[in-house]
Amino acid sequence: MAKDEHPGVRRLGLLLAALGAFAATVLSVFGALAIVTRFARTIVVPPRTAPERQRIRSIDPAAGTVTLGADDDASMPGRYSLWFDGGDGHARVGPIVTSSARTVTRELIGVDFGDIDEATRGRISGWFYVGPWELGLDYEDVTVETDLGPAPAWRIPASEDDGRWAIMVHGWSVRRHEGLRAAPAFHAAGYTSLLISYRNDGEAPESADGRYGLGTTEWRDVEAAIRYAEEEGAREIVLMGWSMGGSIILQTVLRGATGERVAGIVLDSPAIDWRDILDFQGKLNHLPDAITRGVVGSLGNGWGRRITGLGEPIDFAALDVLAQASSLHIPMLVMHSDDDGFVPGTASRALAELRPDLVTFVEWTGARHAKLWNVDPERWDGTVTAWIAERSQTETRSLT
Repeated sequence: MAKDEHPGVRRLGLLLAALGAFAATVLSVFGALAIVTRFARTIVVPPRTAPERQRIRSIDPAAGTVTLGADDDASMPGRYSLWFDGGDGHARVGPIVTSSARTVTRELIGVDFGDIDEATRGRISGWFYVGPWELGLDYEDVTVETDLGPAPAWRIPASEDDGRWAIMVHGWSVRRHEGLRAAPAFHAAGYTSLLISYRNDGEAPESADGRYGLGTTEWRDVEAAIRYAEEEGAREIVLMGWSMGGSIILQTVLRGATGERVAGIVLDSPAIDWRDILDFQGKLNHLPDAITRGVVGSLGNGWGRRITGLGEPIDFAALDVLAQASSLHIPMLVMHSDDDGFVPGTASRALAELRPDLVTFVEWTGARHAKLWNVDPERWDGTVTAWIAERSQTETRSLT
């Protein structure tokens, strides 16, 4: 100690240093809690407006093109929706015309509504059709009675109704419109399509907590849709789901709520292992593993309900499809891209390896999450119709 330093000053300095370290720790804890809270709520709170992060740089009416800021979504091959003006505007974009390190110029197929000339931001979406009237097929608005009340749905009847139905379950943060892409393939195969809504998706009735259950609650609405189809004469049902819709369908199956008429499952980019998905998202956003574990803990335990707003904790054990693979009994087609970017395809491949007797796995490359049809609709339609035909032939052989 220096000769002129008073012992009390030294003790004060040590105390202040300790308090500073304590304050830094407290701030660190609160900072981590804030990140956990935001991450957890992002997963289970249904977004009412989607962020428009895509730069719309220019429109060339003469050339029929739109130039976007270059990013992974803008650079995908295929056809997509381009939402703008907070969802009040909708256009459709086609193949890439030119690209550079900073921009991507795509064919502008058309503007359905809104003033795209004034738009500077937008959102690319795999939701391509804005309604069933665009498909050139008959359709009707119907309702499915769920335990929360009537949920709207679209029914697209088969040309010749022989009792085969496809129930289509959309994914996280979208609506039943997502399934319109699949309806022509199922119609061509002779199926009546039922495109359903489910709790908290912005169309169906809300649950008391207004939160997604990641499949642990929404399966009841699929069960109700199955009952509706059976009451309307369905003798054979295929369940088709995208992303979280796949998780919802698998929960319906594992909980024994499908009845005897569900004969097949088709999954596109399915959410099969939620722990794996959250871990992937954590790493994608450069979050420490401890934060991801905190998110899973807050979602899956009673103490986290103050953070998440969930009425009941999410049962991650029930969502673990791989651990329950031996309980599956319905043939399924699973399609997933190795470039998904949101839900890794590892669990889809693992499920196929665990149940090669049930699962036909078709891997894609170059398609981002739930956009397989957009990248190559001919391949998507062909894969689905071929699997349906093969499954029907297998069933016929087993009966003879």
